[in-house]
Amino acid sequence: MTVHLNTQADLEDAVHALVRFDPRLGPVLDVAGMPNLRRREPGFAGLAAIVCGQQLSTKAAAAIWGRVSTTFDPFHHDKLKSARADRLGRLGLSAAKIKSLKFIARELSEERLNLEVLAEEDADAAHATLTKLHGIGPWTADIYLLFCLGHGDAWPAGDLAIQEAMRIGLALKSRPTVKEMHPLAEPWRPFRGAAAHLWWSYYHAIKKREGVIAETATASPKTATKKKPAKAKTVSNTKGVLNKSRVAKASAKPAKNALRKKAAKTTRARK
Repeated sequence: MTVHLNTQADLEDAVHALVRFDPRLGPVLDVAGMPNLRRREPGFAGLAAIVCGQQLSTKAAAAIWGRVSTTFDPFHHDKLKSARADRLGRLGLSAAKIKSLKFIARELSEERLNLEVLAEEDADAAHATLTKLHGIGPWTADIYLLFCLGHGDAWPAGDLAIQEAMRIGLALKSRPTVKEMHPLAEPWRPFRGAAAHLWWSYYHAIKKREGVIAETATASPKTATKKKPAKAKTVSNTKGVLNKSRVAKASAKPAKNALRKKAAKTTRARK
């Protein structure tokens, strides 16, 4: 049975079913509150938007997707398939993303890929179909299934926010790996997609920040680029310490000289 999360009522029913199946999720729901359904545009446009946002900040991803979707309006795989790579590059797409989008567009055009039927397939089978496409990784595949197709059993096992939320909510010793996430979620079939929504809400509640892309965003916590912390400038700091030391030594010299002169006068007077 394939469950679909097409409405908020669908999600709420699924979450309540999860709590009945697994009482451990009751306290999680108490903290998280009922999650809101996340849905995005289906079809090639939805998948392309997620691909465009890979490894980018939310702001940058939205800007690039805005240019791409405006340039190809209506957005259709045939238009993108025939578009020149240099034209796509000027819109802000990297060479790797251009290659991925053109590959998917060709698969759709040649009818070797049908994105609509994935909503009715078993979640694992649909996941396998998507990850065979060039440039589509496991997380992208599951986010597309869950947000764009409303697949109720899609399970983004590689999502760091869900992993961290489960570590805390289930009192695990460490953050579960992708491999460990699958058996942990097995009791939640066929509502693993609803469980993902619940864990994202729990993450937001305990961490006070979003753990999943919003409806209009296209970047993820897993792939969004993070600024590397600035390396300590050892040389500069050392120079600063040395300079301070030199100043201290320089300022100490007059005081030492004064003490020496005073001591010499005292010795002569005694003589």
